[in-house]
Amino acid sequence: MLTLFFSPGACSMASHIGLEESGAAFELKPVALAKGEQRSPEYLKINPRGKVPALRLEDGSVLTENTAILTYLGLRFPEKGLIPQDPAAAARCISMMAWLSNWVHPSFTHIFRPERFCTDSNAFPAVKEAGKANFWAALQEIDGLVAGKSWMQGEQFTACDPYALVFYGWGKRIELPVKELANYTAWKHRMIERPAVRKVLEREQNILMKAA
Repeated sequence: MLTLFFSPGACSMASHIGLEESGAAFELKPVALAKGEQRSPEYLKINPRGKVPALRLEDGSVLTENTAILTYLGLRFPEKGLIPQDPAAAARCISMMAWLSNWVHPSFTHIFRPERFCTDSNAFPAVKEAGKANFWAALQEIDGLVAGKSWMQGEQFTACDPYALVFYGWGKRIELPVKELANYTAWKHRMIERPAVRKVLEREQNILMKAA
């Protein structure tokens, strides 16, 4: 059985939703980030980088990073369409996940973990402000990308969608005016209507369920 190491409210929600959408049998292993469990010797044996998510496969090997886990699920369960069959469409889906991972997520991290990007504590406020501006600009870009579409990649729900939902929730968490993003907000409502997505949001007690 697949085993997902995750933390409620963290970016691991993307892989959590992907697993639920895949229909695979899986076990959940929560990792309490606030308590530092990601740095425990036990967890570092799972993921030496001390981050979530991590997906342990049936053979005992481990995958890390949402982009890899969601791509694996799409390839492992092709009938679910998480990764498109067309090579170009598949590449665009992976490209979008890479952007979410490499730019949108780090922009948010600048807000709460400026020490990861700068050693001068006097510069922390500027680092945080830049992160907030970049994160908000990224959410606005997502709003434009989903305009006129049912899902991030068009009419097919793909692995990009669970990942993009993480950042709408984070925007709400830090009280950005995400409701002003009409396309992104309408897409968020469609996401919540999906049984697998709602199940995960309720399981993780996600902030989005308070405004569903």
